[in-house]
This record gives sequence, structure tokens and C-alpha cells, in this order.
Amino acid sequence: MTKNEGSLDRIIRVLIGIAALLLVFTGTVSGAWAWVAGIVGAASLFTAATGFCGLYKVLGIQTCPVKQPKA
Repeated sequence: MTKNEGSLDRIIRVLIGIAALLLVFTGTVSGAWAWVAGIVGAASLFTAATGFCGLYKVLGIQTCPVKQPKA
């Protein structure tokens, strides 16, 4: 897994992840929407922590400014 997310992208993902999880833990959303928000929040934080987004890989997107060696 080579990094394909830049710093700004990762910061935005952290903010979205925290906001989504706060909605769940404060009880602002419930039911199916709480599950959706929880999954989105956890996935956003995970991808921000690793610097890798599988969807970016599939779509050929790279916001990381460092050139990665081709494999």
C-alpha cells in the first residue's frame, strides 16, 4: 500500500471522521444513519491514518505530492 493521499486530503478526512463519529456518540443520529455515520467516520480516520485510499487506487487518483515508484 503506497501512500496516495496528500496532507490536506488527510486533514479533511480526519475532520470528517471526527464529525461523523461525534454525531453517532452524541446520539444526534440514530438507527441506520448512525451505522452509516459510524462506518464513514471509521473509514475516514483509517484512511487518514494510513495515507492510503483504496478507491483512489482504483480510480487512479493521487493527491500525495511525492512521486511513488512504479511497481
